[in-house]
Amino acid sequence: MTTLAFDEDGVDVVYEGTEFRMERDLIEEATDKDYYDVTDHEVMKLVAEQPNLTGEPRLVRDIVRD
Repeated sequence: MTTLAFDEDGVDVVYEGTEFRMERDLIEEATDKDYYDVTDHEVMKLVAEQPNLTGEPRLVRDIVRD
């Protein structure tokens, strides 16, 4: 199971029991987008080879704002 916890500076990730941080700059570079224009699905695809994507993708700006 993979969990993502978003904040203004990046994402705390737990992937297969391993915890790590993906900084905002890394996500922007990997997606070639502003951090707030990236979706949770896009971040999940950066983390897992075959992610289990459910529901509608949500923009980081909407997740951080909630």
